[in-house]
Amino acid sequence: MRRENQIINQGHCSYKMKTTTETFCKNKYSVTGLCNRQSCPLANSKYATVVEEAGVAYLCMKTAERAHKPATLWHRVPLDKNYAKALKQVDGLLQHWSKFLVHKSKQRLTKITQFFMRTRKLLKEKRPKIVTLPARQVQREARRESKAHVAAQLENSIEKELLERLKAGTYDSHHSHSLGKYDGLIEPAKESKKKAAKRQHIEVEYEAEDGTTTRRKTSA
Repeated sequence: MRRENQIINQGHCSYKMKTTTETFCKNKYSVTGLCNRQSCPLANSKYATVVEEAGVAYLCMKTAERAHKPATLWHRVPLDKNYAKALKQVDGLLQHWSKFLVHKSKQRLTKITQFFMRTRKLLKEKRPKIVTLPARQVQREARRESKAHVAAQLENSIEKELLERLKAGTYDSHHSHSLGKYDGLIEPAKESKKKAAKRQHIEVEYEAEDGTTTRRKTSA
């Protein structure tokens, strides 16, 4: 007994977690969550607790007769979803056990039942889904958006400049396609300007070395 108390109080245990005020036990079969001789699931050969798995409460019992089979060390009995019926199950299965384990198992069953009730209540409530985005993805999207905005501004400025040149008649002598789709953008008053800009042809005589003369037309 002294040796066990020394191990529990002072020795090393992978489930032990010390704080400034209390020493806790992280073993899932601990009925109280405290590290002491009475509540330790490893130091007691006869032990009982209530655990929860996949939305079902189980009464787990350990006896000395099962110690030679670690795979079946804990006898698990599923408890009824009805709280009153589950309490009766605990009383019936732990009829000849210590009052401490019976009381603590009922307390643990009560906490698990309250947990189930809160879970069902939260599932019925509609909550907005919060989605987190990585910082790199946000920065990448911001850069792409700014580049697309600059490209759109450049295209608009080029289009505006081309329309201004078309209105000014800069491409009158160069375009080879119909400008019918620009009729709504080009002022009809440019027709008079086109007529005034007709080319004037002048004949120039050139005298070659052999004495022959040629005439060529040039535009002024």
